[in-house]
Amino acid sequence: MPTRVLIVEDEPEFMHRFSSAVLADPSLCLTAAVGTGQAGIAMLDLQTPDVLLVDLGLPDMKGVAVIDHAARHHPACDVLVVTMFADDDHVVASIEAGASGYLLKDASAERIAASIHELRAGGAPISPGIARRVLERFRTRSRPVVPGPVAVPAAPPAEASPLTPREGELLRMIAKGFTFETIGTLLDISPHTVVAHVKKIYRKLAVHSRGEAVYEAGQLGLL
Repeated sequence: MPTRVLIVEDEPEFMHRFSSAVLADPSLCLTAAVGTGQAGIAMLDLQTPDVLLVDLGLPDMKGVAVIDHAARHHPACDVLVVTMFADDDHVVASIEAGASGYLLKDASAERIAASIHELRAGGAPISPGIARRVLERFRTRSRPVVPGPVAVPAAPPAEASPLTPREGELLRMIAKGFTFETIGTLLDISPHTVVAHVKKIYRKLAVHSRGEAVYEAGQLGLL
């Protein structure tokens, strides 16, 4: 079944380019292309698309408000921001509102279509120009503690970890659901290097899959 895409973009040139990118891919289906935030919210509620492609500079409201509505009322809908804004405030606000991907408008039509597929596969496509901002935010964000009736053993001291700092960082990204391609972009390393690190992590934790690695790392207090 084709992935249903809703586009919210007020500039005709970009609306046409984004729409063409979706229509050119037979595995994607353009449900609507609208030019205001209000129309975007209405289409979200009416059509419940699989992917929302949204600009941030809309004429009637901030694009972040549309993202927030999608996250609150349609959590199964993946949100891809495509915008001209590359500053920290817009990037962070979009991600915190619920966006899973963030591209700049200089992205090619092929890149946009590929990013939609990456989103649906659980990835987080990000333009290289802003990847370091996301990485810095990721590194400084504290991990929430979920209270529970069962006492959780204290995490082992850092020196007891079998993983190197880079392997630990990469494992935390895996736990967040980032694809190997996205991890490579964020860490500025090749996909081959990412795979090499992952193999070392699997070997050190005596596991054979991403899920097992995340579970075992959680049990050992490494996340």
